[in-house]
Amino acid sequence: MISSLRQPVVGIGGSDLLLRQRHATPVKARLFLPSLSREKGHGSLVSVQKPLHIASLGVGNFVSVKKDKRDDLVRCEAYEADRSEVEDVSTPSEAAKKVKIGIYFATWWALNVVFNIYNKKVLNAFPYPWLTSTLSLACGSLMMLISWATRIAEAPKTDPEFWKSLFPVAVAHTIGHVAATVSMSKVAVSFTHIIKSGEPAFSVLVSRFLLGETFPMPVYLSLVPIIGGCALAAVTELNFNMIGFMGAMISNLAFVFRNIFSKKGMKGKSVSGMNYYACLSILSLAILTPFAIAVEGPQMWAAGWQTAISQIGPQFIWWVAAQSIFYHLYNQVSYMSLDEISPLTFSIGNTMKRISVIVSSIIIFHTPVQPINALGAAIAILGTFLYSQAKQ
Repeated sequence: MISSLRQPVVGIGGSDLLLRQRHATPVKARLFLPSLSREKGHGSLVSVQKPLHIASLGVGNFVSVKKDKRDDLVRCEAYEADRSEVEDVSTPSEAAKKVKIGIYFATWWALNVVFNIYNKKVLNAFPYPWLTSTLSLACGSLMMLISWATRIAEAPKTDPEFWKSLFPVAVAHTIGHVAATVSMSKVAVSFTHIIKSGEPAFSVLVSRFLLGETFPMPVYLSLVPIIGGCALAAVTELNFNMIGFMGAMISNLAFVFRNIFSKKGMKGKSVSGMNYYACLSILSLAILTPFAIAVEGPQMWAAGWQTAISQIGPQFIWWVAAQSIFYHLYNQVSYMSLDEISPLTFSIGNTMKRISVIVSSIIIFHTPVQPINALGAAIAILGTFLYSQAKQ
């Protein structure tokens, strides 16, 4: 749609290029485009903030022409584009991507909450964290092997070098997984996750003193509320247990090394997030199984199983299956989300995940919380959020 601009008609005089063949005498050439500077006597101007469109109907290399009866001047009509015509709008693909990321986050948080609830129920009735950790890895490994065998998921193309690079990652993952389970067998789920919110502090300290990395001052300052909040929550915890506290701390340290080894060893490896975590689970299972047998053993497991079945009933089997399945699913979704979002978005999502786990576990297990303890948790989580912003 073309609307004439209410400004002096722009004339292109008989230029030597266009009209020389039709006039014996040269005609004084005029400006091709209107001036954008203000002239006296003109009430309106062409906005420099809007694109200028020139009507074109394709006459040679020139714009559309209209013959004036008075002379052979060529007229050029222009109009200003309305802002709504040129503003960028979100494409359907971008909107679909946002919806996809939202689904990832909601699924990740929901699966993590369900896992923590069933995991705590199992540990309350069956206090054998080494076997519980092993079953979680075994279930996930079996699920992925079946998916690959039935071609529900495409099997990864790996080589010995891949597994060699994955081995230190699997060692750190195994230690972190077992330590977190040991922690939750001794203390409340909320307390374990409050302490685990201090993982950024371990990340900065390890990177600074072992790897020689430096960080901007805001990153170091963000550690103050993290450490202070975790300390306040620990000293005011009503059911404090040193083994539970140390388990969460060791888990933090192990997962920091897992991330470091993963970044260093997996560069250039073309494996999807889902398959990467599946391979990690399989290797971690192979590492953990002999240690679980040595620490606890079948005799302890059999006695504990019978006790749990007699106290809880057949539904205890469902609890064990649920905590194993949901453990794998929430980790798988978190690794899949890394393929779609930036590390900063993932870090913020992880912070929100901890909030959802802490709140839901307090409600479901009726965990007694003092106001000062809740304040410490809030400070620590706020520090984690500030850290993710400062790190970016």
